[in-house]
Formats: sequence, C-alpha cells, structure tokens
Amino acid sequence: MAMLRLAMHSLWNRRVTAFLTVLTIAVSVCLLLGVEKIRNDARANFANTIAGTDLIVGARSGSIQLLLYSVFRIGNATNNVSWESYQHFANHRSVAWTIPLSLGDSHRGYRVLGTDHNYFQHYKFANERPLSFAQGQAFDDIFEAVLGAEVAKALNYSLGQEIIINHGLGKVGITQHKDKPFVVSGILAPTGTPVDQTIHVSLQGIEAIHIGWQNGMPMRNLKITADQVRQLELQPKTITAFMVGLDSKLATFRVQRDVNDYRAEPLLAVLPGVALQELWGLMSIAERALLIIAVFVVISGLIGMLTMLLASLNERRREMAILRSVGARPIHIFSLLVSEAGLLTILGAGLGVALLYSLLLIAQPLLESQVGLYIDITMLSSYDLQLIGFIIGAGFIIGLIPALRAYRQSLADGMTIRI
Repeated sequence: MAMLRLAMHSLWNRRVTAFLTVLTIAVSVCLLLGVEKIRNDARANFANTIAGTDLIVGARSGSIQLLLYSVFRIGNATNNVSWESYQHFANHRSVAWTIPLSLGDSHRGYRVLGTDHNYFQHYKFANERPLSFAQGQAFDDIFEAVLGAEVAKALNYSLGQEIIINHGLGKVGITQHKDKPFVVSGILAPTGTPVDQTIHVSLQGIEAIHIGWQNGMPMRNLKITADQVRQLELQPKTITAFMVGLDSKLATFRVQRDVNDYRAEPLLAVLPGVALQELWGLMSIAERALLIIAVFVVISGLIGMLTMLLASLNERRREMAILRSVGARPIHIFSLLVSEAGLLTILGAGLGVALLYSLLLIAQPLLESQVGLYIDITMLSSYDLQLIGFIIGAGFIIGLIPALRAYRQSLADGMTIRI
C-alpha cells in the first residue's frame, strides 16, 4: 500500500505526461471494446434481419443467393416460381402461412416488393418483433404503396404522395410506369433491416403496371388505363420467392425436403438462420481485420507508456538516489516502477470504459437512425472483462522493462564510491 501511495505521488509530480499516457491507453481500450461491441451487435442485428420464418423458397440456385435477393434485396433470381407451385406449398398440410415476394422494379434506386397482407402480419425481425406503422396503414388498393422508413426519410415522402415506379433497377428509370402512379398509403416504423429500404405494393399492383408490356417495353399500340386495369384478372403467373411459416418446428426438415424434391419445377428451400450464418462467415475477414486493428492500437498505447517510462528514467536518477538515501532498496525501486506502469494502465482502462459508454449514449440513436444498426447498451461481458484484464496484465509486464533498468541503475549508483 505504501508503494502504491508513493507511485501515485510520483505520477502526480509528472501529471501532464502521466495524463497523456492514461489518455492514450483510454482511447486504445475504448476503441478495442467499441470495435468488439459493434462487431457483436452487428452480428446480432444481421442474424435478426429476419425472425419467425422457418423456410425461404425460391428457384433452385444457391442458399446465399436466395437469401440475398429475398431478404436483402440484393441481386436477382435466376428464375421465378410459378404461381401453381406457390399455391401447392401454401396449401401444404404443415404450412401455417406464406408470404409471396415479387421483385424486379424500383423507384429512385430503392427496390419495389410485391407481396400481400401476410407480409405485414407475419414478417418479423429482431427477436420476433412484428412490423408496425409509423403513419398510415397497409395498402388496400391496387395502386397504393407502403414505404420503408429510410425510403420515406431519404426522399421526403409523406402520406398521399404519388410515386412512379421504374421498370427494372437503377436510380434513373429509362422506362417508367408513368400511366399508373401509386399513392403512399403507409410508412413503416424503422426496423434496422432491408425493410426500411423497400417500397411495398400488392402483387396485383405489380401485375397491373405490366399489363400492356412485352419484353420489358410497353407495346405501342396497346394502352390500358388504370381504371381499365382494375377490371382485369390480376392473379400473378409467377413470383420471385416466398417465405414459409410452419405449424411445428419439427416439420421444418420434412417440408424442406418436399420442396427440394418437388418434381413440377426445380425449387430450393433454405433455413434463414443457417443461410445467414453462412453469409456472415463470408464477411468474417473484414470483421477480424477490425479486431486486429484495434489490438494494434492497444499495443501502440502500451508502447507509448513504455517509451514515457524509459525516457523519464535518466531524469529521475536524482529521485532514485534520494529514495536510496532514505533506506529504499533496489527492489523497492523496481516495485515503484512496476506499480506506476500498472497504475497508469488501470486508470487508462477505467477511463476507456467511461469513454466507451459516453460515446455509446451519444452514438446509439445516430447509428440506429442513419445506418439501421442498433447498439444495445449493456454491462461489460465476461469477455470484455477478460480483455481489460489482459490489457492491465500487459501493462504490468511492460512496466518490468523500465523497472529492471532502474533496478540495475540503482545497484550501480549504490556501489559507486563518491569522494
């Protein structure tokens, strides 16, 4: 305890240098814990993109490709699913509900998704949280649309506003369905998932805007107004994919096998959780790179502390001589330097944790609103405490280097005969 008090007094005499060292370590600890926190929460948010769905079914391709276009709205399907096949599995004895998905159009860079009311009733995310409306309601008319939160915010759209859907993808539509505009009927609450970046319309709406089109272009001699379209049979012939909820989890693999062995057309059924983990594994290189960078920042902070302690040794020879003159032994000098290094590291780690939580309180609403990443502010995990313990232990070990040098200098000074 006496040695600790002496170390504190010694650091106070060099408080400016000591504070800068503590601040360096604090920033390093904050960065390491922050990267680890974001890494874990990003993985959790990624895994929670879709919840409560037992299977996703689409044309036979690959599980990641099916997941990308059906959930993340990235890319396109290799083929569509016929309406007859969809109805076959929608009426399967083990199926409780299905959500049809029809992709292919866009509006100012945002994907347009054709679906039905089951989407708003059964689509869940983040621990079985259902979709909710910030404004308005689900579409009731063929030419009504529901906007994701990010779409409404980025384009500054409101209820009752007309939007024109582009044929195909891209921010600037070369061909547009100008003769059949949609009216915004609802705006969904933020979810932090691709739902926020999607414009939702009915399956009949998707069919309606393509009446009179052939090979991706409108037929010149055939113009059908929106009122005329309402009188037509608008049942889809194909959809892009569909989500499946089962009566029992025990039936998951049986239904998956039934889909994969379906003879009428080649289909693929994937488990969303498994496909998400597989996709996250492909991105693990970037995840590990972030962690490695944070570790090197911590190492650089500890090296900075070592540099400070070594640089101050020659200036402190008089201090060491005074301590020797009042009875301090070389081992006491050694313990003093180790205690200083440990104390600097402990203070830096504590300040780093305080800095982390301060930044989380500020950044949490910004990250959720801007990038859809929800960071849960919780107590430090056991793994975080292990990291802090490792850093403090490394600080004590780093302190052995200047302590050993001071120990040798102290011995040499003690054996020098002065006349």
